Amino acid sequence: MQIYQVGGAVRDGLLGLPVKDRDYVVVGATPEQMIAAGYRAVGKDFPVFLHPQTQQEHALARTERKTGKGYKGFSVYAAPEVTLEEDLARRDFTINAIAQAEDGRLIDPFHGQADIQRKVLRHVTAAFGEDPVRILRAARFLARFTDFTVAPETLVLMREMVAAGEVDALVPERVWQEIARGLMEKQPSRMFDMLRDCGALQVILPELARLWGVPQTAIYHPEIDTGVHVMMVIDYAARQGFSLPVRFAALTHDLGKGTTPKEVLPRHIGHELRSVDLIRDVVARLKVPNDCKDLALVVAKFHGKLHAAREMKASTLLNFLEELDAFRQRARFEDFLLACECDSRGRLGLEDCPLDDAEHLRKALQAALLVDAGAIARSCTSPAQIKQAVADARIQAIQAAL
Repeated sequence: MQIYQVGGAVRDGLLGLPVKDRDYVVVGATPEQMIAAGYRAVGKDFPVFLHPQTQQEHALARTERKTGKGYKGFSVYAAPEVTLEEDLARRDFTINAIAQAEDGRLIDPFHGQADIQRKVLRHVTAAFGEDPVRILRAARFLARFTDFTVAPETLVLMREMVAAGEVDALVPERVWQEIARGLMEKQPSRMFDMLRDCGALQVILPELARLWGVPQTAIYHPEIDTGVHVMMVIDYAARQGFSLPVRFAALTHDLGKGTTPKEVLPRHIGHELRSVDLIRDVVARLKVPNDCKDLALVVAKFHGKLHAAREMKASTLLNFLEELDAFRQRARFEDFLLACECDSRGRLGLEDCPLDDAEHLRKALQAALLVDAGAIARSCTSPAQIKQAVADARIQAIQAAL
């Protein structure tokens, strides 16, 4: 039995990055030998075991054979005679196909160290083309490793995979998993740029793909192109370290602009409600979690209205806060303002613009929250009076504060 550290831990160590998860491959062992040595079996699709002390994953060396479309269309063969090089050959990129022996020696049959030096993502073998998830991983790695590029021959293979319909076979949960992870990387726009370049974005997120080439009014959007704007918005969210729901809302807030009739461009009247409808389609198709879905819908519907906050009367501000459900969903209200901040500053030359409208609305809520609704309710002679009395008191508080 020989044990080697493999994958991301070896790669990140060579890149000088913190190592989070360590994975190991075991050569020359059977499942029975692993269990006899105290390992606990956890793998469903292939033999994976947890170390009895460290609980780190140890997988038996294996090969894979394509049996159908999609990333589940494989048969796995794991046996003691499978070599380390055969196991490394089934991996996606050369930088992930490096193993480290227990004595620290590196085994690098596919020249991954050289590609780390070149800062290139290059597929290991043509077997890359059998798993469409690898397209998503390539795009996600570009968002993480912002100085890397995809090798030209790998990009050609990715485009061939899209043309062959491999991306159509991706299951929604896996698409969302990779998109969510990519949104949380350092520069998410690089992921979507690569997905566009290879043609995969048009398959998995056509609502987003159609935004490139759609013009906006230059006085509000000096960058003009809607797709460029959305990429600036998500990169701003990433630089601020905002949460996944905020980043997803930033990604989807302008989807409706892709369906604006050409004769009214560059104006986008009513794009907010069209965005809401498109987001409902996206979240249902990709099975997006509720926290991301709910914030995205609120941001899409109301981000345009926020820009008029300073011109609103106190009563209108109160109605707006109620539309946002700000009194009950205070954390989501703050996330709404953060997503709108991304929208405001994700524009060419406006990256540091003031956020007066957001502050105005936040102060309005803070003032309204100081109203003692319980005391007002107790002072009313009938239940029918309570709602209006509380609203009147909140309007007065907002007027006084602003």
